[in-house]
Amino acid sequence: MKSYEDLDIYKISLSLFYEVHPASLLLPKYELYELGSQLRRSSDSVNSNVVEGYGRKRYKADFIKFLVYSHSSCLETKGHLLKIKNLYTGLIPEIERFINDYDVLGAKIFNFIKYVDNNWQT
Repeated sequence: MKSYEDLDIYKISLSLFYEVHPASLLLPKYELYELGSQLRRSSDSVNSNVVEGYGRKRYKADFIKFLVYSHSSCLETKGHLLKIKNLYTGLIPEIERFINDYDVLGAKIFNFIKYVDNNWQT
């Protein structure tokens, strides 16, 4: 692994961010800066924390801390998506897939945290 760009969790989280961001702009105008903004920020945070954690990989505890932040942001993003699904049924056609994709991503991040904890040498 030469770069954070080699990590599946990085690739998946970045791809999901690029899909979720424009979808969040479909929300009603009054939600663009409320729930929409929270969704965009949490989705971005999943990816950004993977990158920042990798930058601190020399220090195992810091790497894990930022991966945990990424996992938490993944759960937060799923929570925002569930709210949107229930409040604005049918507005974002891909919402079920987004929710499922963030579930899968969360499991991958969790498994990577366990891998780093058990195998990472500093």
